[in-house]
Amino acid sequence: MEAKKKPHIDLFTDGGAEPNPGNGGFGVILSYKGRQKEFFAGYELTTNNRMELMAVIIGLEKINTKAKVAVYSDSKYVVDGIAKGWAVNWKKNNWIKKKGNLVLNKDLWERLLNVIDKHEVEFNWVKGHAGHIENERCDFLANQGINLKDKIKDEGYLDYLKNVEDYLEKKLEKEGDLCRKCNTPTIKKTPKKRKIKKNQNYYFEYYLYCLNCKAMYMVEDAKREVSDENTLF
Repeated sequence: MEAKKKPHIDLFTDGGAEPNPGNGGFGVILSYKGRQKEFFAGYELTTNNRMELMAVIIGLEKINTKAKVAVYSDSKYVVDGIAKGWAVNWKKNNWIKKKGNLVLNKDLWERLLNVIDKHEVEFNWVKGHAGHIENERCDFLANQGINLKDKIKDEGYLDYLKNVEDYLEKKLEKEGDLCRKCNTPTIKKTPKKRKIKKNQNYYFEYYLYCLNCKAMYMVEDAKREVSDENTLF
């Protein structure tokens, strides 16, 4: 028996916040065999990138059957995050970047990766505000969301604001402090080569390094002012 062919669906998205962070909204168009459905929503306090992510997530979550989906977004952040494998790597590293910084919008990246697994998805970047019909329409829908009176609370962003304060309080300061990613004691390392760029005001004489997961941490005590004598190292 021949396997059922997956439907091909085009998903057009856009999102934004005014100001950033501020009131946000997203717009979505789902297109299948000449038929289109539109969706939009508004959020009280959020960011441009969160709305760009949310647009793609909601669009994919609206599809009730396994499908081949071509996503069209003007957000390099979203497109490159998936197409270049950044999000998958972030997840493998417990949502902490190489230098110990938290990955922003972890909740939405996780949600996006989960819904992508249900479909066959291809991401395409389109230039925004360049006359692309569906992109311009999604921009219009996103602005409708921004201007809604009754907006949704972006609980994920509110949680991030609370958690990031605690995270920043756990800054690494000295050799032996535990790595944020894997709790391994860090060591002090000095860069082998260092070039001071034009107009650079300071550099780091050393950094803390985790031998286990290779994370690097810049520390305040290692910061040095640039003088005329050390423009090249």
